[in-house]
Amino acid sequence: MPLVHKDLFCQQGWKTSCGSKMLDNFVSPYSAHVVEQCAAAGMVTLGRANMDEFAMGSSNENSFYGAVKNPWDLNAIPGGSSGGSAAAVAARLAPVATATDTGGSIRQPASHCGVTGIKPTYGAVSRYGMVAYASSLDQGGPIAQTAEDCALMLNVMAGFDARDSTSLERAKEDYARDLNQSLSGLKVGLPKEYFAAGLDADVARAVDNAVAELKKLGAEAVEISLPNTELSIPAYYVIARPRPRPTCPATTASATAIAPRTTRTWSTCTRRPAPKASATRSSAASWWAAMC
Repeated sequence: MPLVHKDLFCQQGWKTSCGSKMLDNFVSPYSAHVVEQCAAAGMVTLGRANMDEFAMGSSNENSFYGAVKNPWDLNAIPGGSSGGSAAAVAARLAPVATATDTGGSIRQPASHCGVTGIKPTYGAVSRYGMVAYASSLDQGGPIAQTAEDCALMLNVMAGFDARDSTSLERAKEDYARDLNQSLSGLKVGLPKEYFAAGLDADVARAVDNAVAELKKLGAEAVEISLPNTELSIPAYYVIARPRPRPTCPATTASATAIAPRTTRTWSTCTRRPAPKASATRSSAASWWAAMC
């Protein structure tokens, strides 16, 4: 089966650019665990999927190699950062694609492009050879036409890998095992915080139709509350978002010269010594203030 790999999975002998000019000529000397698993299963790489530079984006307009278009509407974005993977599957260029998700980068572009994507449980898919954005949130997963194809792809991608210290040590699962089972007794939670002001009417109708179909198949839909929903994006930005370092003009200038959208990434790669504790602040507080 052919597939495309998101361009942050290292693949021996292939260029791995992460959508950045900084890595435009980098050819990986080894392959990521995910790439190894796909090759071992007999899958053939068609090419590399474009992405937001270093996975920092949700529109796939932020790549050194140009913006990715949504196959359904060339004036619309495909979502990101795995927009190239989602667009390739939606355009029937490949039946499946690898992707990664930190704060929505599989699920959102899959939704935008009308395909299916899964962010697996953290640790289910090895991050070895997957260029990191925020290591405590990053997770590899599949994008495909259907849930069944995603499940079959996850059977290939998932599994313990000793080279990733966060890889889950558990028995190999068959993610496609229950696809054709009855939904009787299954509860589907509908977080009320997701149905707030601003929800597009077409999206609301699509969700209602999906819920009605699930009920018809025997599932029970239950309204639930996720009271910390409004804190999820601020928490994500604290964990994942690099910050500009205006006090390092030489570093900033160098980043701008290398690629137009890598200033924040480049600046966070340079660490200054922690400041000395003052009479009014602890060492930790001083360090945090300096980093912000």
